[in-house]
Amino acid sequence: MDTNLRRRIRAGDHDAFGDLFDAYARSVYNHAYRLTGEWAVAEDVVSLTFLDAWRLRDKLDEEGGSLRPWLLGIATNVTRNTRRAARRHTAAVARLPRDETVRDFADEIAGRLDDAAQLAVVRTALAKLRRAEREVLALCVWSGLDYAAAAEALGVPVGTVRSRLSRARAKLAKYMEPPSGHGQMRGDRTTAVRPIREGNR
Repeated sequence: MDTNLRRRIRAGDHDAFGDLFDAYARSVYNHAYRLTGEWAVAEDVVSLTFLDAWRLRDKLDEEGGSLRPWLLGIATNVTRNTRRAARRHTAAVARLPRDETVRDFADEIAGRLDDAAQLAVVRTALAKLRRAEREVLALCVWSGLDYAAAAEALGVPVGTVRSRLSRARAKLAKYMEPPSGHGQMRGDRTTAVRPIREGNR
């Protein structure tokens, strides 16, 4: 099925590209969210990923298996570019004169604090990883790609994927250890490193 789909996409078949979107948009979205931690940014990444996929369709090999690694590789690159653009925007905004009137958002976020605190623990741990380690963790652990597919997505050797994933798991386990003397952290700290399979279509 995927080989035929590859050929149709390379030929510029809009229906085939619609099938591609239907089959893999959720995987791309989940991958983008795991890399960014922001729903709105993940939605933007999905749009940009499929836009880039259409633009790069003539570079797609006609023979091959699942198109998921190809799309997740594009999504990883789009996420890198999106985060760079966001950093430039933040820096530019920081240089603008500040408005002295600051709106009080306390009432709006009061009901979300508990969930946000738990997410903050995971995001803080992930932020301590190198970008390459976060990317391979998102692909192999959360998106469920095997080493070969992740290597294809990132354009690196399989051995590099293995070593990055090993380092990422070891670091996460260390960073998510609850502080001694302060009781246990709520929830299961292994959730962040346990595989969550989405399927390998």
